[in-house]
Amino acid sequence: MKIVIAAAALAVMAVAADPGHATGLATCQSGPESGWRSQDALKQRLTGQGWQIRRIKVDGGCYEVYALDDKGQRVEAYFHPVTFEPVATERN
Repeated sequence: MKIVIAAAALAVMAVAADPGHATGLATCQSGPESGWRSQDALKQRLTGQGWQIRRIKVDGGCYEVYALDDKGQRVEAYFHPVTFEPVATERN
């Protein structure tokens, strides 16, 4: 019984320690956060393109952006935090 509990605890810690698989929609090989560009810089870039930013957060090692695009459409988009290039997402 102790082995089962220990194995379950290790599995939970492994999943919690790996932010690269938060939702599974996108992942970025972005390196340490100390090398990332700021969320404010991404927000400024996107607002310059006509987007209205609602929220930016880190997910899967990427910046996940909730916004209205330049056409007024709601979007959930992922960007690489170093290059700000859009990241392809998987939809199930």
